[in-house]
Amino acid sequence: MSKPQVGFSVWPWIILFFIIGCKGDFSPKPKGFNRIIFPEHGYQALPDTFPYFFEYSKHAQLLPDTAGLIGKHWVEVHYPEYKATIHITYKPVNRNDELLKEYLKDAYVLTAKHQIKAYGIDEIITITPKGKTAVLAELEGEVPSQFQFFTTDSTHHFLRGALYFFTQVQNDSLAPAIEYIKKDMVHMLNTLEWTDAEKTRKN
Repeated sequence: MSKPQVGFSVWPWIILFFIIGCKGDFSPKPKGFNRIIFPEHGYQALPDTFPYFFEYSKHAQLLPDTAGLIGKHWVEVHYPEYKATIHITYKPVNRNDELLKEYLKDAYVLTAKHQIKAYGIDEIITITPKGKTAVLAELEGEVPSQFQFFTTDSTHHFLRGALYFFTQVQNDSLAPAIEYIKKDMVHMLNTLEWTDAEKTRKN
């Protein structure tokens, strides 16, 4: 009666060979993120066909808003390099207090929608160099929009801006790009003026 054969695998020995043959300490490669080199901030003027004016980044593209059928003067300031877009929505107030209340409510509701995923929302009220009162909201956590603002003159104009990134990268990794574009958004606000272009065309 023959003895049962004992199975033999060469793989454990190959693995052991490589372990013994490796010299020096082994340490796991730390997770790394792509290093982004940002250009110097530079700005260009918004076309004079809008009832508002601001300067936006010369590294961004000005595109019609995807919901342009809803808002005539809505635009997107798009950063193709970073897959980011600032949605600019504009609504005329027409000296209508009820409209203004509705716009303000909508702005706060849109920000509040992010509370489920946000672990921090910081809101501040500021006065721009042009004398505009604006509300800025900075959101922390894995939220779709990381920075928003809105401003109004309470009688004719209401404008809101919101930053979005169209990428699966987590916000912690996007932090440098968020900070970079935030500066551009603040510059938008600081240079914002109401032009009444729509009113001028009607007259």
